[in-house]
Amino acid sequence: MQRKHFLQSSLLSGASLLASGIAKATNYKNIPNADQPFHLRYGIHDGMFENLAGNDFVEQIKFGYDHGFRAIEDNGMMERPPQEQQKIGEALAKLGMGMGVFVLDKGGNGENTLAAGKPEYVEIFLKGCRGAVETSKRCGGKLTTVVPGDFERHLPEGIQTANIILALRKGIEILEPHGIIMVLEPLSDTPDLFLRTADQAYAICKAVNSPSCKILFDMYHIQRNTGNLIKNIDLTYDEIGYFQIGNNPGRNEPGTGEMDYKNIFKHIYDRGFKGILGMEHGNAKPGKEGELALIKAYLEADDF
Repeated sequence: MQRKHFLQSSLLSGASLLASGIAKATNYKNIPNADQPFHLRYGIHDGMFENLAGNDFVEQIKFGYDHGFRAIEDNGMMERPPQEQQKIGEALAKLGMGMGVFVLDKGGNGENTLAAGKPEYVEIFLKGCRGAVETSKRCGGKLTTVVPGDFERHLPEGIQTANIILALRKGIEILEPHGIIMVLEPLSDTPDLFLRTADQAYAICKAVNSPSCKILFDMYHIQRNTGNLIKNIDLTYDEIGYFQIGNNPGRNEPGTGEMDYKNIFKHIYDRGFKGILGMEHGNAKPGKEGELALIKAYLEADDF
C-alpha cells in the first residue's frame, strides 16, 4: 500500500478548513481514512488529538480510527474509574482497534524496587498484577508495563537480577492464566533505574521463560541508552512484545529528531511484527496544526 506525503498546501489550508468547524481532516488529499490504515498498528494516547476531536478520549479514538490508526495505549488506564475503562474497551471492540499497554501499579521505583527482594515489595507488585487482571477484563487490554525499579546498591547485581526474576515469576502465575503479557521496559530517565538495556530485559525474559513476560522496546529510551536500534531489535526480537515510539531529542513524533523512523518502521514491518507500536511521545507543535503535522509525520514515516 503506497501513500504519498501531505501536500504542503494541505497544511496551509488546514486553518481555514478547521475554522469552518470541520473537525476531521479526511477531506485532505492523501490523508488516510477508515478504509486506508497504516502498515503498522500505531497506538494513539489520550490528548494526542484533543484539539481536533475534543477532550473525550473515546471521541479521540474514533478520530484516530478515521485517520488510519488502529490502536491506542493508555498508561493510566488502571487509575481510570471502572465505568470509564469499560467505555473505552467497548469503543475499541466496536471499531476493531487494539488496546496497547497500561502501566501496572507496583508502588513506585526507588521505594518498591523488585531488585531488593523484599517480600513486602513483591506483595505490592502482586497486588498490582491482580488489579491488572480486573482492568484487562473491562478494557480488553492484554499488555501491561512493568518497570522493576531502581538499583538496590548494597546488593550484587546478579542477586538483584535473581530477585527480579523470582518476583516476575510470581506475577506470571497471576497474569498468564488470563492471557495477559507483562512487558518489561528499559528506561533512560535516570541512571538509578535497574533495567536500562534491551539485552538486560532479554536475559530476564529468557529466565522467566513465559509467553506472558516480554520486552517493551521503547525506541526513544533505547536510543538514548545504547543506540544501534535495528541491531538491538534483531538481537532481542523473539522476546519483544511491544514497541514504543518517540524521537530523540525531544521525545516527539517521527521526523523531529535524529532517528530515521521510516527505516525503522519498514524494518519492523519486514520482520512481520503484528503487534502494537505505542505513540508514547508528545506533539512537536501545539494546537490543531500540531496534530495535523503529527498525522503528516506518520504518513511520511509509514510510506514504504
